[in-house]
Amino acid sequence: MPTGKFDLNIEKILENWEVFHGVREVIANALDEQTITGSKEIEIFKDQQGKWHIRDYGRGLMYTHLTQKENAEKLSNPHVIGKFGIGLKDALATFDRKGVMVLIRSRHGDITVEKSEKHGFQDILTLHANVGPASDLSMDGTEFVLDGLEDSDIEKAKALFLKFSGDRMIEETRYGSVLAKGDVTAKIYANGVRVAEEPNFLFSYNITELTKSIRDAMNRERTNVGRTAYAERVKTILTLCHGPEVTQNLANDLKDYETGRGHDELTWGDVQTFALKILGATEKKAVFFTSAELSEKPMMVDEAKRSGNEIVTIPQSLRERARGLNDIDGNPIRDMTRFYQEYKESFEFKFVDVKDLTAKEKAVLEKTDTIFRLIGGKPFMIKEIRISETMRHSLGAFVDSDGVWEESLGRIVLKRVVLANVANYSGTLLHEVAHAISHAADVDREFELELTRLLGLVSSRALADH
Repeated sequence: MPTGKFDLNIEKILENWEVFHGVREVIANALDEQTITGSKEIEIFKDQQGKWHIRDYGRGLMYTHLTQKENAEKLSNPHVIGKFGIGLKDALATFDRKGVMVLIRSRHGDITVEKSEKHGFQDILTLHANVGPASDLSMDGTEFVLDGLEDSDIEKAKALFLKFSGDRMIEETRYGSVLAKGDVTAKIYANGVRVAEEPNFLFSYNITELTKSIRDAMNRERTNVGRTAYAERVKTILTLCHGPEVTQNLANDLKDYETGRGHDELTWGDVQTFALKILGATEKKAVFFTSAELSEKPMMVDEAKRSGNEIVTIPQSLRERARGLNDIDGNPIRDMTRFYQEYKESFEFKFVDVKDLTAKEKAVLEKTDTIFRLIGGKPFMIKEIRISETMRHSLGAFVDSDGVWEESLGRIVLKRVVLANVANYSGTLLHEVAHAISHAADVDREFELELTRLLGLVSSRALADH
């Protein structure tokens, strides 16, 4: 290996870097070498003279590595931290600026760093590597010996790596891992090095299959990477999880979403849908309503509660995606529409043939056309009127209703008891006609207006006859 001074040709110094940023780069290079070569664990320790050592057991650093602008080997490996091959030069410049002495040892040679005249320009001092003979020709890997570090510089640098963070992995997928948040701030790691923090995330994440947007956003400092760069990958990792800790926490967070206590992952539509599918499977008695449906369909809500169901409020945007959706077990999501369908299907009418009615009941039923004429004729959407011995109870009530409008069938079903007299029959019939015309439930404004209109028509016709 040649010896002598080697100009590092550092074009731009990162003035805002502290010593721990330089230490981070040395640790990152050591971890990358471990990953690429499959060699044993790196070592970080302090000797009796107070110097810090960072050691890997890879192939050993050569002075030619200090010339690289872009490391093809690292670019082709999706699991390493570095990519440009200039992080080490940035670290050496930072150490020089902060007064930290550096010795780099490998079987290829020993390297120190100093300011020296630039070749051909005696008035310009630049950072040079002093390349000398190897002090240990049989040495495996590379060792950095750093003199002048504070212990806190090492601790700050190590805290930037998942490996030394103590963060607990909850679940691993092919694209990365979900980690326990631990403290008040979640962390985003890219191949084990922290690149961002998220104060309102539910989990921390280590992304191991980096997208182009993440790679493009990973600047020389590898910090403060924007959420837009890693959001898609985090969504993918989350929605591939099946373990109970991740899924149950997502489901619980969805239940809290409308209260404002939810976390930012639940603002993403894909994650909301995934959490809904989990919640639908784990909470068999859950029925999902939007805030608007809670206020607009109170009788439906009351019926769901009366039946022993749990009401879960979801965003309107998720309500649209929930239509026809199945949970993770393959069963239909029980939104308001599904619940109402179940409610209707849970009851079977016991229809009565007209020939089996009493003479008095037949006489009342024969007033149907007369009643319709009082309101201008039978509305076109009403195809059939049937009489039943039984009737399901009204939404939100504990007693049977006297009639029901089945829009999908164009059918009004009336309970046989209303045929006791014309007043009961006509009142119940017009009540259901109002539902048919207004497409609204009992307490809706549209229903009340339609019922008032029909009463007005009947009254005016009746009064006109006197």
